[in-house]
Amino acid sequence: MDTPLGPGAEFDLIRAFLHSRGEAGRWLPPNVLVGPGDDCAVLRTAALAVSVDMSVEGVHFRREWLEPEEIGYRAAAAALSDLAAMAALPAGVLVAAAVPTRDAGDFMVRVMAGAREAAERAGTGILGGDLTRTDGPLVLDVLVLGDCPSPVTRRGAVPGDALWVTGELGAAAAAVSAWQRGRTPALAARTAFARPSPRLAEARWLAERGVLHALIDLSDGLAGDAGHLAAASGVRIMLETDSIPVHSAVLSASERPDDRLRLALAGGDDYELCFASPPGVVEPLRDEFVAQFGTGLTRVGSVSAGSGVSLRAADGSERELEFAGFDHFGPPQP
Repeated sequence: MDTPLGPGAEFDLIRAFLHSRGEAGRWLPPNVLVGPGDDCAVLRTAALAVSVDMSVEGVHFRREWLEPEEIGYRAAAAALSDLAAMAALPAGVLVAAAVPTRDAGDFMVRVMAGAREAAERAGTGILGGDLTRTDGPLVLDVLVLGDCPSPVTRRGAVPGDALWVTGELGAAAAAVSAWQRGRTPALAARTAFARPSPRLAEARWLAERGVLHALIDLSDGLAGDAGHLAAASGVRIMLETDSIPVHSAVLSASERPDDRLRLALAGGDDYELCFASPPGVVEPLRDEFVAQFGTGLTRVGSVSAGSGVSLRAADGSERELEFAGFDHFGPPQP
């Protein structure tokens, strides 16, 4: 249950966040003993996965690109994707917001409605958070909690494994590229950026079938995140250039094959899964997976002894990866 709040403008705004949809907005999952409004939420859980993800205006989004609901949805979905990366079951979401004074009204109610929608689509709810005023920019800091009795980490890949990804890559990056050039992105690209789909159920489905040696979500791009998986597992990853599932929105956004490959490998914001699996165990499950979730499973590479990430072209030539994924403190991507 949630706890009633006392009087005050700040608490009026919080009440608006919680109850903008009437009684439907008060829903909380059954694992919650104490919900929003008290000093802490209280959950029934044994093994808890915890992650936090910040969304900053001008860095992660621009309000001229998105509707307020999409700002909140995207921030919550990006954080929930970290639970997918551990094959965790979402148990709750908390949102801390630093809000410009001009936005402390309908705009923020709509932002939080989007965050709540993302949480409820994941089977959980907003359990609370924090609210403060700022001169700008808008900042959303999203904390996610998950039940995770059998976590799948980045550390389990071994030589001989195959490397797989869900879905298609590069669409969100294609949208950003279009906006930065003053163009309107294709609808599919815009949707991929504004309303990403964290692969929570897909990760648990794969984990239940025992096919996952190592797992990561693709937030910064396959190039960079494959590098993280390789480093954590102490292995080398070979990506097959012609096997990368490039989204059709990328194909229409760029005519140059090298630009398409860069968007798919290093653009980021895909929020798909990347995992290492023993050879031959995923193929028999692929049709069932596609039928269940409506998204693809693609073998994109292999794991061997060594370190780092390299690319193999269709002609068999190999080269070291010349670029990595998104890095907030790295050099700008060309």
